[in-house]
Amino acid sequence: MNRFVFSYPTKVYFGEKSAAQAFEAELGKMGETVMLAYGGGSVKQNGVYDEIKTLLEQGGKTIVEFSGIMPNPTYKKVQEGTALVRERHVDFILAVGGGSVIDCCKVISAQAVLDEDIWDLEYVKGRFPAAGIPLGAVVTASGTGAEMNASGVITHEEKKWKGGIFGVAPDFAVLDPAYTMSVPPMQVFSGAFDTLSHAMETYFGRSDQDNVSDDVALAVMRNTVTNMRRLLVNVQDMQARSNLMWDSAMAENGILKCGRLTDFQAHQIEHQLGAYTDCNHGQGLAVIHPAYYRHIIKDAPDQFARFAKVVFDADSAEAGVDALKDFIIACGLPTKMSQLRSTVEITPQLLRQVADTCNIIKTGPRELSRDEIYDILLECL
Repeated sequence: MNRFVFSYPTKVYFGEKSAAQAFEAELGKMGETVMLAYGGGSVKQNGVYDEIKTLLEQGGKTIVEFSGIMPNPTYKKVQEGTALVRERHVDFILAVGGGSVIDCCKVISAQAVLDEDIWDLEYVKGRFPAAGIPLGAVVTASGTGAEMNASGVITHEEKKWKGGIFGVAPDFAVLDPAYTMSVPPMQVFSGAFDTLSHAMETYFGRSDQDNVSDDVALAVMRNTVTNMRRLLVNVQDMQARSNLMWDSAMAENGILKCGRLTDFQAHQIEHQLGAYTDCNHGQGLAVIHPAYYRHIIKDAPDQFARFAKVVFDADSAEAGVDALKDFIIACGLPTKMSQLRSTVEITPQLLRQVADTCNIIKTGPRELSRDEIYDILLECL
């Protein structure tokens, strides 16, 4: 294994009815004014909003609401939330929702205490924030693992760019699988595939040796596939949802990345596809992964063979990639661009723009050219 330093900043309260336990322990640390951030309002329909708001009110908190955080949060929305935090002198940010809400709030947290634009800080000056407004997360849709780290995925509409901006990691996170019961089935499977993708992207990074992190990543992949299959039989299976929620956290809390390089090229391609189309992240990954893996399978044959055997009980590397695609189809996830919900028509010309602007990973099995990324995208069309 390579040398590493591991630190885990987020305290996790896991299990049914864990919000009450979390707030009993954390309310005293929040300060007087709490910004309650959420998305399109589903948390009001499923009762989570009322539960969390009541807990805050019982703690004597002044609540500042920030709603309307979209599935692919924009840089403009980050700045809107930052202005509200500053105007109302918010002491604590509470993100209630899925990965998009949490990502947006992580970046708001950091931007609110900076005297300069966070984009310029990170992408022009190459520096990263060291502080922010304290933050907590209540997860209602799992898959992204956003509650486990400081990185947020944001769409900068003006720059036609979607990617990571580092903010602040949550101080604590509530992971109650019961909160996911009202999430539409396709959203559940899309989120779970994002979890699978995180573990695969970590495992298929450049490596010349087996290590503990690889073994854990393979276990998370296998468990994710097993429990997604359980949900195909019974989408209300609470134990399966519990397992998937912890799989999501494990895939992004840094443990799988210890002592190794990672790939995440499929994520970079999908991020730029999302910047141009606003497609669903997990579904975009489902389309891209099999095509991408067919391009790099010969660059990491032993890794792919082991993945095939452990995760899908397949007898060859190629059979493992085929099994992955078959699994995607079985889950009802898309395998072609035409199946994605997009705000624009997905054409070869648009995909050329995606290929020409996406970030290229240098730590995967092989560094791709932009022309090969374009070929991969065309194969998905």
